[in-house]
Parts: sequence; structure tokens; C-alpha cells
Amino acid sequence: QAAPSRPAPVAGVKVTTIRNGDRRTYPQPGDVLTMHYVGKLRSNKQVFDSSVKRGQPFEFQIGVGQVIPGWDEGVLQMSLGEKAQLVVSADYGYGAAGQGPIPPNADLIFDVDLLRINGVAARLRD
Repeated sequence: QAAPSRPAPVAGVKVTTIRNGDRRTYPQPGDVLTMHYVGKLRSNKQVFDSSVKRGQPFEFQIGVGQVIPGWDEGVLQMSLGEKAQLVVSADYGYGAAGQGPIPPNADLIFDVDLLRINGVAARLRD
């Protein structure tokens, strides 16, 4: 059962709404989410990963450590159908180790679109 309200913000991730979601249906830890995203380095805006470019949304379980802490915390603040920008500090991203094209201690920006929660899509009116 999705939560009725947005959880409190967390220090390591800043969520900025680009397009409002339904403002009623928020993911809960353990929910399976379907999202599109574009990941960029904050320092130079270089794209390091994009589900949009692949044409395949990303499906994962939220709040259980399958994704970086910035996603586990930030995406829980989004309602179904919301598009937002997550600015994730390095300690909520890949930290001192970095990963692949992401250098150590890199702050990250993700443009994310919450398409479905447990297979249910948003019904939005513009």
C-alpha cells in the first residue's frame, strides 16, 4: 500500500519536481518501481547512463539497497507519475570508490520519471 504523503527530505539528496505526479501515491520500501532516468556528473553534466537512450525503463525494488542511497531516499519522496531531478552527493552515490565512468567522490544529477509502482501506472491530467 503506497503512502499518502511525501516523506521528509534527506541531506544527501535534493529532489526538485519537474512535473507533478498524482501527489497521493508514494512508493514504500519494498515496492517494485519502473522508472526512466538520465544520470549525469554534476561537475560537467556529462551523461554516464540513460535508460531513455536504451529505450528500456529501469525496474527495481526501492528502499532495500538495490540502488544507490540517493535513489533509495530521493525516489521515496516522489509521487506516481512525477518527473524530478535528484542531485545526489557523493556519499549518497558511489562514494570514494566511484564506479565505471563515475569518478571517485562525484556528485551526481539524475533526471528521473516515476512511471509505475508495483506495475500500476499513473493516471494524470495535464
